[in-house]
Parts: sequence; structure tokens; C-alpha cells
Amino acid sequence: MSKYIFITGGVVSSLGKGIASASIGKLLETRGLKVTLIKCDPYINVDPGTMNPFQHGEVYVTDDGAETDLDLGHYERFTNAKLTKDNNITTGKIYYSVISRERRGDYLGKTVQIIPHITDEIKHRIKKVTRERNVDIVIVEIGGTVGDIESLPFLEAIRQLRQEVGASYALNIHVTLIPYLKSADEIKTKPTQHSVGTLREIGIIPDILLCRTEKALSKGARDKIALFCNVDKEAVIPAHDVKHIYEVPVEFKKSFLDDLILRKLNIKCEERDLSEWSKIVIKRLKEPAKGVNISVVGKYITLQDAYKSIYEALVHGGIANDAEVIINKIDSEDIEKSAAEKLLKDSQGILIPGGFGNRGIEGKIKAVRYARENKIPFLGICLGMQMAAIEFARNVCGLKEAHSTEFNKKTKYPVISLLEEQKKIKEMGATMRLGKYNCVLSKGTNSYKAYKKTRIAERHRHRYEFNNKYREIVQNKGVIFSGINPDQNLVEIIELENHPWFVACQFHPEFKSKPDKAHALFREFIRSALKIQTPKP
Repeated sequence: MSKYIFITGGVVSSLGKGIASASIGKLLETRGLKVTLIKCDPYINVDPGTMNPFQHGEVYVTDDGAETDLDLGHYERFTNAKLTKDNNITTGKIYYSVISRERRGDYLGKTVQIIPHITDEIKHRIKKVTRERNVDIVIVEIGGTVGDIESLPFLEAIRQLRQEVGASYALNIHVTLIPYLKSADEIKTKPTQHSVGTLREIGIIPDILLCRTEKALSKGARDKIALFCNVDKEAVIPAHDVKHIYEVPVEFKKSFLDDLILRKLNIKCEERDLSEWSKIVIKRLKEPAKGVNISVVGKYITLQDAYKSIYEALVHGGIANDAEVIINKIDSEDIEKSAAEKLLKDSQGILIPGGFGNRGIEGKIKAVRYARENKIPFLGICLGMQMAAIEFARNVCGLKEAHSTEFNKKTKYPVISLLEEQKKIKEMGATMRLGKYNCVLSKGTNSYKAYKKTRIAERHRHRYEFNNKYREIVQNKGVIFSGINPDQNLVEIIELENHPWFVACQFHPEFKSKPDKAHALFREFIRSALKIQTPKP
């Protein structure tokens, strides 16, 4: 029978519950256990697929095509867990399912209520993952902050679930904040006491406290927290701010968090350390031999989480090349207002990520042109690939009005057009080309050299594609179609002749990159950028 770790958060949002959950998963995997992770999101949207990135941040996509919370990206980057649509549970999914059953008459005339019907559905979905995955540990992260009205059904569900399985089969970990008041030069434990008090009022007693703090916790402070929050002294675990998120498992290991969890769950397994992780990941992050400047030209640059997987995959590419990746975040609208050279002149590599909508499009096209004409290593992803195709059609093939029908339905040269399967779709949610699709690579191309094989499978999230009517025109001018979907004959990857490294793909390679196993395209992108190395700052 699988055992559960329930992770909640208090005091403020954005404490890093996702990183904490992923790090615990990493620690337990290191000890030889098989884990999976679930994120419970309190919002009423069925999934984040229709949300603006400024509202929610990045939408992470799984192999089976689920549009999920970005924390699932952390889970997959830190652990070997294979996640699906079932690993992200939202209030929207729960209510949609319950109301659909009510409309069918499945409740046989009963009054449908939060308890037991909503909480039973939450428990059912958690148990479904448990039954199907055959894992030792299921880590369940509850989104939001304790005290929020939206998360109460999830909290009640995990309270009931712990009661059902028994204390030795479930563990509650609460992530909290210990603020530091600069004017008083002291840390304050009262917010944590109130947060734990609120949790206890709804019947959940934390077994372990992860205390986020920018100042070291003294023994006295930890003893005080233990006393007033009614937890063991050894269960007050400091979670100091670190420079790199991949240090968190190492810091938790230093506090013997894995030993504590195993003891409380009555699990015996051999002792193993994180030496390989520390050697490959941490050492290269802290002591890189080189440095490289990469410009990311995007539409949502002001929000850190909008391109979370992109930034992490760049870091992974740096780790693989023993290099520090200095990311210059450039708003594509700023390029529209000024010369591209002014903002991109120090770039050793240029990356254009995905996105939707017309805003900033011409700035992205300018950035592509700068990379192409100045032989700067370039990686285009999803919308970035489409912009590369449009730029080439306009400025090399002479199709001056070339565009995407997403932005100009009456364009004379629709180099990018709506997927045939999308033309009759009316509803927006979960209707894009989503999830894993096959791609066949041409030998001798940069893509083939990166992957070192001819067949790959990558994750997609788009409605528009390269229009095959223009393949011959652009190919005659120097575009290489290095990756093709064999089932629908869709263009997946384009490259350029006479360019050191120019690769643009319709899929999202960032979703399959890990710190100790960088994605092939990001690894080779950074490697090519290092060839025009400038002195490390």
C-alpha cells in the first residue's frame, strides 16, 4: 500500500511548495523509493490552458497532452516520475465531474454537497493515481495558502484520507514563513504559530514544518516553534534561501529530512547520498568554467514564471557544458521600438519562446533577422519557429506580406496557417494539438547531431503550423526541413544552410529537460553559443 505525504503552505503564497515537494521526491528516490506527485489547484478553471501567462505563469504540458500547473515541471525535473493529466487536480475538474454526474442522475435524488460528494471526488482522484502507478510514496501538494476559502475542500479531503489510511501511512508537512524584521533585527515566529493554528482548527496536525527564512534559525527559535506548534524539535526544518533551486534537496539532506520522513512513515531502506547530484549539478552551478550570454526575446518577460521551463532548460544546457548561462530577458515590444542591434549586440545566443496573440510579434521577427544575418546561434520554440519561417519568407524569399493567419487572416502569403484539424473547433479549452507526437530527423542536420537518432517524440501545444504550400519556395532559398511528423507530414524542425547553428522547432523541448540530463537541443544551443565566447563577467 502506498504511503502519502501531504504538503500545505501557510502565511503567504509563493513559498516554494512545488520546489519543496520536488526536492522531497528527489530525496526519497535517492533512497530507492518509487514516488509520484500530485498538485491540487484550488482555482475553478478546469485547467490553466486558457489562462493568460500573466495570470498563472507557464502552462506545463505532459506526454498525454494535459495542460497543467508549472509545478509539475518541477516534479519532472527533480524526479523520474512520469506525470499525466491525473497528476493535476483542480477545483474545476472536481466540480465538473460531480455536476455532470448529478445531471445524469447518478446520485439518485440525493442533495449534492461539499461533504461528502466534493471531498469524495478529490479522494477518488488521489487514490486513482495511487492505484495505477504502483509507487511507494504519493506526494500531494495543496495549492494556495491555509486560510483561503478556495482550498478548504482539498484540506478536508486530505484530513479524511489520513484518517482512513492511518497515521503510519500518511504524513503532513507544512511549509511556512519565518519573516525577518530588519528594523528590529530579529525573526518572527508568530505568523507560523497562527498558520499552524489555522491548520489545526480544520483538523490537520502538521508532523514536520519547513521554515522558509532568509536568516539562520537559532536553536532557541526552533525550540520555540516546536513548543508553540506542538511538533518535535527535530521536525522544525530550516529552508534557507539558496541561489539555485537544485541546492534545495542537498540542504534538506543536511537537515536529515529524508531520515525523519522515513522514520515517521515506518519505512526502512538503505542510506544513500546525493553525491552524484552534487557533483554534476551543484558544483557546475557554483563553479562554472565558462560563461555565456543568452538573450530570451519574449512577450511575457516581466513575469518570471511565464517562461519557467525555458529558463531552467537553459540552465541545464549550461550545466551540461560547464558554463554559467547569463539570461538577458528582452521584451519583444522594446525591439519594435528600437533597433534590434541595440538590445541584442551582446548576445552569444538568441532564443525566442512560444506565446499567443499579435502583441510584440514584429519585434520577434526583427530578433530572428538579427540572429540570421549576424550568424548568432538561434533556437526558436513553437511561436519562435513560426516567426523564423515568416522572417525568412519575407526577407529572403521576397514574400514581403508573409504572415500567420493567427495575426492576419487575409495575409497574401499564409506561411503559417491553422492546422486542418483545428478549423472546425469552437471551444478553446484543451483543444490545441497537445502532448507527445513523433518526429523523424534527417541525418547530417544539427538536430540529428544533437539527438543522435532519427526518431524522436516531443510535446506540443499549438494550433498553427508551417503551411506545406510554401515548403518548396523556402527550401530552394536555404531552409532545411530537418524534422517532419511522419503521420501528418507536418514540419516540426527547420534549420538554415550557411549558418553555424539555427534551429527552430514547433514543439516544446524545454518540457523534457533535467538538470542532470539537459535536453539535446538546449545542450547543443549553449555549446554553439560558447564558440563565440566572450570573457566571463
